Amino acid sequence: MLSPPALSALHATHGGIWIADADGGVRTVGRGEAIAHAAETPVVLLNAPLAATRLGYGELSGLDLLELYAFVHPARFAVPTPAGLARALSLPPPQDETSAAAFLLIAAEALLARMERADWAEREGGWTAAQTLHRLRWTWGPAVVARIARPEKAERWLFSRLPEWDESAARPQPRPVVLGDVETVATLERLVGAQAEPRQGQRDYAVAAARAFDPRVHDDRPHVLLAEAGTGIGKTLGYLAPAALYAARAEGPVWISTYTKALQRQLDRESARIFTDPAERREKVVVRKGRENYLCLLNLEDALQGGFQGRAAILAHLVARWAAYSRDGDMVGGDLPGWLPTLFRRAGSTALTDRRGECVYAGCPHYRRCFIERAARASEGADIVIANHALVMILAQRRRDEGRPLARIVFDEGHHLFDAADSTFAAALTGQEAIELRRWIMGPEKHARGRRRGLAARLSDVGSYDEAGGLAIENAVQAAGALPADSWLGRMGEGLPLGPIEILLARVRDTVFARARAADAGYGVETEAAELDGPLIEAAAPAAQALEALVGPMLRLRQRLEAVLEDGPDWLDAAARARIEGAIGGLTLRSRMLGGWIALLGRLGGPVDPDFVDWLAVDRVEGREFDIGLHRHWLDPSKPLAETVLKSAHGVIVTSATLRGGSDWITADAAIGTAHIAVVPRRFAVASPFDYAARSEVLVVTDVKRGDLAQLAGAYAQLIEAAGGGTLGLFTAVARLKVVTARIADRLARAGLPLYAQHVDPIDTGTLVDIFRDDPRASLLGTDALRDGVDVPGESLRLVVMEGVPWPRPTVLHAARRVAGGGSAHDDRVVRARLAQAFGRLIRRADDRGIFVLLSAAMPSRLLDAFPPGVAVSRVTLTQAVARVASRLSLDAKAGHQAATIDAPGLP
Repeated sequence: MLSPPALSALHATHGGIWIADADGGVRTVGRGEAIAHAAETPVVLLNAPLAATRLGYGELSGLDLLELYAFVHPARFAVPTPAGLARALSLPPPQDETSAAAFLLIAAEALLARMERADWAEREGGWTAAQTLHRLRWTWGPAVVARIARPEKAERWLFSRLPEWDESAARPQPRPVVLGDVETVATLERLVGAQAEPRQGQRDYAVAAARAFDPRVHDDRPHVLLAEAGTGIGKTLGYLAPAALYAARAEGPVWISTYTKALQRQLDRESARIFTDPAERREKVVVRKGRENYLCLLNLEDALQGGFQGRAAILAHLVARWAAYSRDGDMVGGDLPGWLPTLFRRAGSTALTDRRGECVYAGCPHYRRCFIERAARASEGADIVIANHALVMILAQRRRDEGRPLARIVFDEGHHLFDAADSTFAAALTGQEAIELRRWIMGPEKHARGRRRGLAARLSDVGSYDEAGGLAIENAVQAAGALPADSWLGRMGEGLPLGPIEILLARVRDTVFARARAADAGYGVETEAAELDGPLIEAAAPAAQALEALVGPMLRLRQRLEAVLEDGPDWLDAAARARIEGAIGGLTLRSRMLGGWIALLGRLGGPVDPDFVDWLAVDRVEGREFDIGLHRHWLDPSKPLAETVLKSAHGVIVTSATLRGGSDWITADAAIGTAHIAVVPRRFAVASPFDYAARSEVLVVTDVKRGDLAQLAGAYAQLIEAAGGGTLGLFTAVARLKVVTARIADRLARAGLPLYAQHVDPIDTGTLVDIFRDDPRASLLGTDALRDGVDVPGESLRLVVMEGVPWPRPTVLHAARRVAGGGSAHDDRVVRARLAQAFGRLIRRADDRGIFVLLSAAMPSRLLDAFPPGVAVSRVTLTQAVARVASRLSLDAKAGHQAATIDAPGLP
């Protein structure tokens, strides 16, 4: 075992705490003894931040098995639980919590022993990384160094191991093709496989989808298909079949857009049916995300060379290990374990990505190996590009201006298209946004650390070559001095703002606190930007002038950069050209943002613009202010969606299992934007093949008093116990979620029912869902992200409990849209859509069975049509609901628990 020295393991849950000694003995201990033991001697842990939360001990250190796993097997998936780690290592999973403590030592020895095996697949780079981590005092350092033999020759440094991307010619325009029904169905049958049961609904869906790939007849008039396909139809392959057929025949790309990372991962997996050869698949299918999702190699190099200290430095080296084996460098939803950054709390994983738009492009020494550039170039030659709604909208706008639009787009999870457009086309003049713009232009403040560089440093060669360009840079830097600087929030609280923008934000803050209700409740507050007082209106003019003084130099700089590209000086090689083109893109984006800010300020004190909703806000978390600003949203964001995305496309499919949200096609048209283009969209609907009436029911509990948190917590506990776990609990407020979790977690754990909670457990949402999916006795509590983004088929999810009717929050934006949308009818549409989405988590395949419970006596009967036709809806007491859940789900829970103990295939 792990000796010398002999180590112990600590396993803490809501149900108890266990310590396993090196001799195999396991004992149950109290919280005080466990904390003292961990403080006196290094202990083996699994997810130290989570164990610290269970112990109620702020900073628990030890030998975290997840860190060791990330070193030994970077870019490999493992559910971060004892059972999940056992399956990943092909070890027998522990049968109970007591044996889980002893298992941690077994798993540690297995991981260390793997580094001594000749077939260790991730050996390259391991010895060098281990030496560095040992010098950084990584807790696993001594044990790891002792197990890895020194290589015969020096290992290659990460940045020399990564492959370089190649330049390629621009892709020609796709050929016009018409997909026949027969060949579309034949392609679908090839994808689903010969053994699959024929589904007529899926075939009809694929044939309907094929028409969106027909050649466009008129400019600004795309072929549009609105397709609602119930769960179980197989819509993913239904649109992938004609998309793949079109891409092959027309030699043109198809962009598939999603709202959640979970669906992106699913689409990536499904693409293996199209391209069975892994090498061809890597070339033909690309997952494309925003720059902020990818590892920035220059930021990583800075971190590895002293930019990070302490635990942050250890994280950087583990990320470097991952980068050497990553498929695409995607740190958010890619093959970087979602749990890895959370192990380091606030140690700065976000600093390893390009979140501020400071990329120097070809000026970066790692430009030819850059994950971001590789993904962007790969998407230009790919057949299938998988992206998200926001990125597709941004790229569609940019490509339209460049004359090369995104011609074929499939929007899956189309019911989120309205919300995505709402965020994408909004404007927000806030302190945080303004200070980021200042830093992008001026570079770091005097005492800031890191490699941050301003425009002058990034474009020094242009400034020396082109006198007018150099002058524009100087003027832009000078004008940016009017933007908020470091410590601006502190000056707000002290009443000492500096500069016109800070003065404006101070007046915004005063107005919000004077008008908003519950201003001292500790949460974010807002007020409509109407009937404003004199000081705020007076502050708007100087602020607008300061922004206009910045726009001018930025536009002149863009013009000079374009002129440099046209002149083509001797020093302008391909790398320099790419860097200047990147700067032009950044200037264009930020100039557009500044234009939105100026327009917003110009409206203050004037007549209401019927197309927009403006408001003032102070953002707070538990009483702590973190941002102040002015906000502008389109009243109907489907207007810019139609103008910038739909009109420039040739064919668009918008699809979802709940596209109409329990309403009609007119509502779907209005939300998606087809009402704003001169096209009558095709509409297709096919119901789910699942027998919802036989396999599910809805219970509306009538005797849980609204606002009684003790009663609410008791209801959740009783229902989860009755189901034997397997429960997804949905809340409309984080505060209530936290209170309920605190009240019931220990009680459930004593019954052998693990409970996890979003916003409570220090684990990212994706990993929480992975843990929930992996254990049929576990339950998960969360908010909106879980209502829409969870796909957990089988026994792991058999009960959904909502704390109440999911009415929309009474914000300024909602109030305006409520008036425009017919008052209470608008609210009803929102609630129907949310209920339909929540119910949709329950039945994911034909043999699923489950119950949906709504803890609200005030549930209006008119909204019950949000659930599938035929599903029984009963108004019952809590006692009756608990009995019904126990009688219908308890046997399923037992069967699921037995199935979960079967060993799953693990690593070789």
